[in-house]
Amino acid sequence: MKQSFNRVEKKYLLNKIQYDNIKSYLDDCLDHQNENLTFHEFYTISNIYYDTDDNLLIKKSVSKPKFKQKLRLRAYGKVNQDSVIFIELKKKLNGYVNKRRTRIALDEVDELVEFNKLPSHKDYHNEQILREIQFFTTQYKLKPALYLYYEREVYSTQDENDLRITFDKNITTRRYDLDITKGNNGEYLLGDNYFLLEVKTNSNMPIWLNKLLNESQVFPTRFSKYGTEFFEYLKTENEVNSKCINPYLEFLK
Repeated sequence: MKQSFNRVEKKYLLNKIQYDNIKSYLDDCLDHQNENLTFHEFYTISNIYYDTDDNLLIKKSVSKPKFKQKLRLRAYGKVNQDSVIFIELKKKLNGYVNKRRTRIALDEVDELVEFNKLPSHKDYHNEQILREIQFFTTQYKLKPALYLYYEREVYSTQDENDLRITFDKNITTRRYDLDITKGNNGEYLLGDNYFLLEVKTNSNMPIWLNKLLNESQVFPTRFSKYGTEFFEYLKTENEVNSKCINPYLEFLK
């Protein structure tokens, strides 16, 4: 499985009508084997994001710097205490995303993230990436900060563009029970009729896809799942006016 990604990512917020229109077009492409698209059913993704006591990493991220970093656990499908999942260091520089990840057992995570110690070598480890993550964790005193769950639908190509189109729904977050095995209970981030579309590619977006999005009146946004949740968290904790700081208020549940 691929462990390093370097690509451009664009995000779009869709209502149900826009989602249905775009999905219908993509399904039609599949029927005609256009653009070498392949399709996968919805699957679930669970994440734990790490941050400092004063939320330094997400504060940096929402300030829109040229360079930012995040550390998270990521699991696909059901998770239990014996699961081997992924730990990812995600970096973004001037719009380009680099993601480095390796498999790790759940019982190895605390040793690495909170105590900056490399786990004993296992065949599923990428030692180089573990050392990169260890270097990152020595710069900050990190702890679990947010659980984030969603269901994802994927269209992708296997050509040189490595095009990947994803739809996310039922985005759920919580700042309690920060254990990735505790299930997907929490607060919905978006209204029932909204989807997050992400387009990821290592080259320019295909002309047909640009045309499809324009005709559907779908335009890029800076939407961030973690960032949007953080704005709502600030409103709850500090009683700030989220209308002043949250650019995605209209999409919230």
